[in-house]
Amino acid sequence: MNGSQGTYRNTDSEERPDRSLGITRRTFLHKSFLAGAAGAATFGWFPLINTIDLAFGAESFKFAWLSDTHLYPKDVNTRFVEKTERAVKEIQAMQPAADFLIFGGDLAQLGDPVELDLGNEILKQVTINKVFIPGEHDWYLDMGAKWEQLFGKPPWSFDHKGVRFIGLDTVSRAPDYWSIKKMSPKERMGHMATLDGSVAGPWAGVGHDQLAWLNSALADLAQDAPVIVFSHNPLYEYYPPWNFWVRDWREVHEILQPFSNVTNIHGHTHQVLYNEIGNLRSIGMLATSWPWPYAPEGVPILTTPHIRADPGDHFDGVGWAQLDVTAAGRVEHEYMMWRKDILAEAPWDSGTGDNANQVLRPRIADRQWPY
Repeated sequence: MNGSQGTYRNTDSEERPDRSLGITRRTFLHKSFLAGAAGAATFGWFPLINTIDLAFGAESFKFAWLSDTHLYPKDVNTRFVEKTERAVKEIQAMQPAADFLIFGGDLAQLGDPVELDLGNEILKQVTINKVFIPGEHDWYLDMGAKWEQLFGKPPWSFDHKGVRFIGLDTVSRAPDYWSIKKMSPKERMGHMATLDGSVAGPWAGVGHDQLAWLNSALADLAQDAPVIVFSHNPLYEYYPPWNFWVRDWREVHEILQPFSNVTNIHGHTHQVLYNEIGNLRSIGMLATSWPWPYAPEGVPILTTPHIRADPGDHFDGVGWAQLDVTAAGRVEHEYMMWRKDILAEAPWDSGTGDNANQVLRPRIADRQWPY
């Protein structure tokens, strides 16, 4: 038995994408070791989380995660392009090379084919295998037509070195609020690109058909086999007003509950984020575009927050991730964050130090998820 481990890597903020890849890194290691026989405890600021590694015969290997690039056309904004290119170069330079790259959605900002083509061209620099899941910013201009043309249609699953990988679509199933209002595709996309989703309503979900697919995709798997699920949105309840979570997450958990070694890796929240519910560990990933502040409520208790980002440094608080899968099928993650200070050591540095912000208060609209 051992505990959760996350490694937070940072790069001095004065370095920029147009410089050599010979980057001097200062690494801060954060390890949460097992303590006690059951439940979760804390030691100082860091969580001590009980986990059980089940030897399933998987080989140890690495993969990389990149997401939430939110690209605009180059004539509108080159900052996000530069940060994406930096991440791509660093992923390509990994030694040993990652087995594959997962792109976790929101490649584009407004779903423009120019933005998606630009992202596709940048990602072609990564020569390892690549798999993709969409974000809402990629989808709602043309309802996913360009995305599926470039990257294929979710959901999907594959096996790799003893691990079952699942890619879910959590973004395409918004109830149709646009037709009756006679919105243009650009108007619809504009509403889906807002954080609070006040017009779009509770759009994030998996849906009955995809739940049935997930159940069948796991039907042949031993219950002690490692499962890694990729989703754009978190698969638990995290601050409903920002659409940070999937409305039918309980149904997803019910399907995953029989499996003893499940990890969900998600984007969308643009922040260091960790949570455990039952057998499901959830790891939130960084964006290359910008870091979101933590929500004013509903932040998981087991989160170790990152420190507030410097708004004057476009490379601060953002990055990508390298993930190791151990021979036991356990995921250990390393945030490749481009900043000097990573974790908030004082509550006032993060906005998550007050337990009041961990209270869940779903909106009435969230109980109206129709699928």
